[in-house]
Amino acid sequence: MTLNQTEFKITFLGAAGTVTGSKTLIELNSKKILIDSGLFQGLKEHRKLNRVPLEVNPADIDEIILTHAHLDHCGYLPVLVKNGFKGDIHCTAPTEELATIILKDSAKIQEEDAKRANEHNYSKHEVATPLYTQGDVLKTIKLFVTHDYSEWVILDNNVKFEFLNSGHILGSAFINLKVFDKTLFFSGDIGQLDPILMYPPKKIKHADYLIMEGTYGDRLHTETDVKEELLEVIEETYAKRGILMIPTFAVERAQEILYFIYKLRTEGRLPSIPVYLDSPMGIHATEVYDKYHELQNISKDEINHMYDDIHFVDSPEDSKRICLDGKPKIVLAGSGMIEGGRIIHYLNNHVSDKKNTVLFVGYQGEGTRGRSILKGSGEVKFFGRYHDVNCDIRSISSLSAHGDQKDIINWLKNIKEEPTKLFINHSEKHQSEALLVKIRHELGWECTTVPSLNQSYILS
Repeated sequence: MTLNQTEFKITFLGAAGTVTGSKTLIELNSKKILIDSGLFQGLKEHRKLNRVPLEVNPADIDEIILTHAHLDHCGYLPVLVKNGFKGDIHCTAPTEELATIILKDSAKIQEEDAKRANEHNYSKHEVATPLYTQGDVLKTIKLFVTHDYSEWVILDNNVKFEFLNSGHILGSAFINLKVFDKTLFFSGDIGQLDPILMYPPKKIKHADYLIMEGTYGDRLHTETDVKEELLEVIEETYAKRGILMIPTFAVERAQEILYFIYKLRTEGRLPSIPVYLDSPMGIHATEVYDKYHELQNISKDEINHMYDDIHFVDSPEDSKRICLDGKPKIVLAGSGMIEGGRIIHYLNNHVSDKKNTVLFVGYQGEGTRGRSILKGSGEVKFFGRYHDVNCDIRSISSLSAHGDQKDIINWLKNIKEEPTKLFINHSEKHQSEALLVKIRHELGWECTTVPSLNQSYILS
């Protein structure tokens, strides 16, 4: 299709009706730009989309602009590279480092899963194959090009962009994209207005077109003291001489929990209990956080000392030994939604013991083990057999890297004029519809819409 000279097309190739698989394609007559390239996760019907070819040939995409390093925003990159993409992948420097860690881990898990499926013959396919390999990841990371916040990047005579801090995770960014004389603003994932480690999201005053996430568009985070909630769960578990197992996202959430544990320890309030970060990816991510002091809204002294008393567990042998030891401890291990990683081994050994606790500290996607347990499932399946869930199940719902409905509305209030169009993506149906109603009620904006997967719009 040929567009008029000042027209461009935007197509939602992911994160439409779901919180995963973020991909938004912008097409001009002269250029194709992809905003984010995320994996679909959670429900099987969503994961199967990772194997379905995109509406666009990867070789025809000229540039990719990445908001941040989470797998649902960067995890599809190696698929594009494997299938012919050769352009630049633009991101911030911390995003490059964190995405490299996350993509290497993703490829390793896929290769191991495919090998296991072939060895035990439980794949529905004749031969199970990974979506991509570690070799594909190595080719991908060579294409990263990094930029600072507020640095204008000229792509051609008609397109330029800048990254602005979004307050979500280290290196996360809004994308302020100028196409012809129009402003397209992509929120990526927007952080809370008062984040724990990061600086607050950058406020903007104008956008012609706004693509806005709505992960928590239907709810408010509870206004509680996270540190006190965490201490309560630690003390209750310790009183029973149990193990506190925290399924933890390796990026941001692990560092936040460790920060609160550090604060409790320096205040002399933490029980004498060992704390383990049993996650190679979490350890590597923590090293990146330790490197970028200037991007975190806590003191350099705190950053230098908050990991001093944490036991970093890297080797599988050490992990197995600690996992089999039934003594009281606090363990942070991936994955955050219990879809893989070392946390499964801890639950496999300890989820049926009443003295132990599982503490959820992050979003649990639809169709994941984490959501099933959090919603009260009495049993969970690991390694081919079911286990009774007898341990305490707790959650800290206010601990999120995403802004809630109030945060989103308050952030939008900084925009002086109603955009021509506001698209709500990166949310499940009930979340996006609730946010749409709230925006229309609070701001009076009738421009708001919720796109469907693969839906396109001609803009000018």
